Amino acid sequence: VQLQASGGGLVQAGGSLRLSCIVSGRTFRNYAMGWFRQAPGKEREFVSSISYGGGITYYADSVKGRFTISRDNAKNTVYLQMNSLNPEDTAVYYCAGSGFGRASKAPIEYVYWGQGTLVTVSS
Repeated sequence: VQLQASGGGLVQAGGSLRLSCIVSGRTFRNYAMGWFRQAPGKEREFVSSISYGGGITYYADSVKGRFTISRDNAKNTVYLQMNSLNPEDTAVYYCAGSGFGRASKAPIEYVYWGQGTLVTVSS
């Protein structure tokens, strides 16, 4: 199973980015997906997750109202639209594939991880 994340980059505060993660090697539509991030010197933290069908989503309080997770099961891809970015959003963002169909905030439920894509927000 491979997860390939892309879309990171350098953006000014207030700007937007859209992350993508394409999954291969498993039946994508059967499993929930998540996004996590790790800022320099900090532990990895949950950002957002989406259920296998896309009907249930969860967000960290810090990104609620600014980030939107979505998925296209026909393209085996999960997205993270990030708006109103601020310097505190600077981190490496990881997509993760759950072992279950339900959306979850718990890292332990995610069995596959992508390589990460760096998001840098300048003030």
